[in-house]
Amino acid sequence: MKANRVVMWFRQDLRLHDNEALQNALKKGIEVIPVYVFDERVFFEKTRFGFRKTEKFRAKFIIESVKDLRNSFRKLGIDLIIRVGKPEEEVWTLCEKVQAKKVFCNIERTDEEIKIQDQLEQNLWSTGKEINYSRGKMLYYTQDLPFPVCQTPDVFTHFRKEVEKYINIREPLPTPTSFNRWSIRVEAGEIPGLTDLNYEDFEWDERGVLSFKGGETEGLKRLNYYLWETNLVKKYKETRNGLIGGDYSSKFSPWLAQGCISPKTIYATLKDYEAKQGKNKSTYWLFFELLWRDFFRLMGKKHKNRIFWKTGTANKKIVGGDDDLQKFKNWSEGRTGVPFIDANMRELNATGFMSNRGRQNVASFLVKDLNINWQIGAEYFESLLIDYDACSNYCNWNYVAGVGSDPRENRYFNILLQAKRYDPKGDYVKLWLPELKKLSPQKVHQPDTLSIDEQEEAHVIIGSDYPQAMYSTANWA
Repeated sequence: MKANRVVMWFRQDLRLHDNEALQNALKKGIEVIPVYVFDERVFFEKTRFGFRKTEKFRAKFIIESVKDLRNSFRKLGIDLIIRVGKPEEEVWTLCEKVQAKKVFCNIERTDEEIKIQDQLEQNLWSTGKEINYSRGKMLYYTQDLPFPVCQTPDVFTHFRKEVEKYINIREPLPTPTSFNRWSIRVEAGEIPGLTDLNYEDFEWDERGVLSFKGGETEGLKRLNYYLWETNLVKKYKETRNGLIGGDYSSKFSPWLAQGCISPKTIYATLKDYEAKQGKNKSTYWLFFELLWRDFFRLMGKKHKNRIFWKTGTANKKIVGGDDDLQKFKNWSEGRTGVPFIDANMRELNATGFMSNRGRQNVASFLVKDLNINWQIGAEYFESLLIDYDACSNYCNWNYVAGVGSDPRENRYFNILLQAKRYDPKGDYVKLWLPELKKLSPQKVHQPDTLSIDEQEEAHVIIGSDYPQAMYSTANWA
């Protein structure tokens, strides 16, 4: 029996449905022992610029996701083993204890994750065990693409044209309905709470777009809500640049980032929806965003650590890019004196989430207007974002900084025009900057232009109630 006992190591694939590694484990093992390790480095260590690698919002989401996965396994008669420590040590120790010869997992492609899986592989080899990698985490399988990973086009449009019309997306793999009970006793372990991981507990800020709850159950529930219950997907292209509320975009990204929901499952559900409700530009645009996610993951595979370098995937030297931490602090705390920037940063700090439109603007402002090293901003997002994904985060920052996959030279966002276009009445700004609530739509995005009389009338004194502008909004007028 023990020769057919295998370990399934869960990572950023916290689901039962469409899980290639889990399916492979079931094919090879009579007994499958699933394990999740809370990596102490992810929860306790800091980034190069001193931010906690995982802040409380994502930590809570991960804890909830692991709880949901454990509940799913328990309903099927086995348990999810929980450990806290280093995965390369804890998974190996578990294999020794249960006398398993193989570990199955879905492979990761970024530096820190590669080092962990490589070290685990060495530990396993030292005692005659092996690791079996699966590669089915993307919308497309790399072996189905019309080019090897190393020849992936560096411009998204070229990539899209080569794959979307000619390469079929595979059907999602089935969800297991049963597991063989183990013939060995294993200590299940406790799922840590936020305080166990040195976080303060917190309540959801009601101004946030959603009270994101982790787990496969919630991810599938959100998919059903956005497509079938509300038909919101039919207006996705028109509403995706919204700023307030849960319905302006799909919000699938946190569940995708932790693997609580599969991109192939989203696609298959979308195709089913189109067959029954009809397709339009919005349903296509949801698929388009999934394509971007695959593209960035392929950029990470192709360029490896270059996505983290200051010169980016383009290996391009850029002028400036200072490590001015005081300017950065004002930006990160939402105290730049530019309302559209400050509102977005305060939303991020309060909820761990920010709209895509907001992310592009705050990144452009940091890099192009404040002339700050983009890597600091990228690390701050890595810490705070509930939907942090290494490839998507760093490739997007590469893009904005002009060192990534952008065919346009010197892409630049006019923050004032963006604010007036996407927040014309200032509703979003006033939601997160209540000190500006008495300003008119004409003035709410330019408080640095207020006269003394106007400041007194609006009960906001610039430099006291709201910061002086670090960058004059007149530069964008």
